[in-house]
Amino acid sequence: MSSARFAGLPHVDAETPAVLVLPGPVRRDEVPGLCARVRALLESGGGGVVVCDVGGIGPPGLAAVDLLARLELTARRAGGRIRLRDADPALQALLGLVGLRFQVEGQAEQREPPPGVEEAVETGDPAV
Repeated sequence: MSSARFAGLPHVDAETPAVLVLPGPVRRDEVPGLCARVRALLESGGGGVVVCDVGGIGPPGLAAVDLLARLELTARRAGGRIRLRDADPALQALLGLVGLRFQVEGQAEQREPPPGVEEAVETGDPAV
């Protein structure tokens, strides 16, 4: 019995996530409009993820944390998530400090070791 071989790779329909570029310091009155944009991007079919480019958001502070928390809440209510692009290390540290975890582009997912890293076991370590 033989099966037919297909030329090339099988077709994969990968969806590119929508990107929302956040401008410089965001005023409080702009937050509802940005939340509406996240909701609209998710409803238009972005694969369940909206990438938020936070490179121009300005110095990290509680206003940025509040904005990102509201965008994440809006995305989750619409059945999706947000992912951060170009996040400043200080912003990531502040988000971690307040207990908010976001997926960041270019960063290994939690509990996933970076490629090429192997865990070593010391001979004296007790079994877990």
